[in-house]
Amino acid sequence: MSYVVDPRVDDYIDALPEWQQVICRQVREIVHEADPGVSETVKRRVQPYFVLDGNICALLATRDAVDIFLYDGAIVPDPAGIITGGHENKTARMIAVKRDEKLDASALLAMFRQIVANNRAGGWRKLKRENPDL
Repeated sequence: MSYVVDPRVDDYIDALPEWQQVICRQVREIVHEADPGVSETVKRRVQPYFVLDGNICALLATRDAVDIFLYDGAIVPDPAGIITGGHENKTARMIAVKRDEKLDASALLAMFRQIVANNRAGGWRKLKRENPDL
């Protein structure tokens, strides 16, 4: 692990069932791999967020899944079809990973890298204003 962890994120993950811990830790590794400047925080009192010049993603463990919220304004391509919800959402889409499902790490990494690039370019809102066809 070559990044700074937020102990509140550790607390959130450590309190989960083991199968959800594995998924959350995998997502954490992938988002930090996307860019060494990614930082961790907690918003809404307990929810882990990963940020760099804006939100990249957030984690939410539910009874049946770990939901990964992608803050991309629905402009990041999803050629692998890993988005499971929020297709019509204007700010975030979601990937729900259930027990015994395998996360497509390479597809998620590509999406995280694109979200970071978009954030560095001013964020998805600015990009959509400049190019309404996105």
